[in-house]
Amino acid sequence: MANIHCLGAGLVGSFVATKLIEIGHRVNVYDPAPSKLLEGHTKLRISNIDALEHCSKYENLREADIVINLLPGDIGGYATEKLCEYPIRIVDLSFSGKTPDAFNKKSIENKSSVLWDVGIAPGLSNMLLSEASRSFGGLEIGEIRVGGNPSNQEGVWKYMAPFSPNDVIAEYTRPSRVIRSYNTEVLPALSERHFIEVVGKGTMEAFLTDGLRSVLESIPAKQLSEYTVRWPGHIQRYIDEKERGTLDLERLLEEWEFDSNIPEFTWMEVRTKSLDGAEMNWIVNDEGDTKWHSMARCTGLVTVCCVEEWLNNSEMVPLGVHPPEILSSDVICRIINTMTGYGVEISLNGVPVDY
Repeated sequence: MANIHCLGAGLVGSFVATKLIEIGHRVNVYDPAPSKLLEGHTKLRISNIDALEHCSKYENLREADIVINLLPGDIGGYATEKLCEYPIRIVDLSFSGKTPDAFNKKSIENKSSVLWDVGIAPGLSNMLLSEASRSFGGLEIGEIRVGGNPSNQEGVWKYMAPFSPNDVIAEYTRPSRVIRSYNTEVLPALSERHFIEVVGKGTMEAFLTDGLRSVLESIPAKQLSEYTVRWPGHIQRYIDEKERGTLDLERLLEEWEFDSNIPEFTWMEVRTKSLDGAEMNWIVNDEGDTKWHSMARCTGLVTVCCVEEWLNNSEMVPLGVHPPEILSSDVICRIINTMTGYGVEISLNGVPVDY
């Protein structure tokens, strides 16, 4: 049984904490307003305090086997920077504009180890790109298309945010870094819009966002792109309101508020092509279960699996800050197996994955 500290307990954080308790670990949660999904979990140790306050002193973390950063956006980025000052293991799910590889030197000097971007995308998407790259010896093309959306085209936005709405808005405004002809280029966010067909859902729309992050440097490829997927009309409405000057962020946060009563699904496609034309194409699809919605489940399962793997092999992540694509094929296979065991559908080249 490990002693695990979870910083933040929103939708995804609640899933992670609950699953780790079910596995048999001692889990300490730090959040001034934890999700109601944690109510009734007597085995959880919940502290209604600011998670940043908790990680401000090493003495608060000294006994932790692993600290999981589940805080949103720049708050999460600040927490990771602070955690790198201590000789601890950190699993980082935060998604801030400043990626934690910037803290690599500090982390090594302080004997900390960080595994970052451990969700579905970035996270599992990185792992699948690395699997293809290892198999092919580099890529001609790597493309990620991913989105969590209502199962039906609900409301004027046809969308609700399964994680911090502020992080969604950042996706829509941050310039998109991509690989074109082996070089990094910066393209406008929301560009390269195109329609795709999602089995069982119909026509959806994809557009560039800045989600490649570490794979810009780690995956040798002629072309790499990441696209966010939404129902048709969603992103055009966002663009129109922004251009008219009527985009009210406070109103947007209310209109995108996650409603647990509305069915939703998570869908991801990772398409890869080798230099000689061979292809490895994955589809990940999930519609959640009776308690947990799909984005929390898909994202949180990757996080939980990374924690378990690291607990089982203390040398899995060396000192410093490392992305998920460093994980071995064996580890990636076990993560995929665990996800499919929970009912997440994963296929490779049209065939359900069964390692």
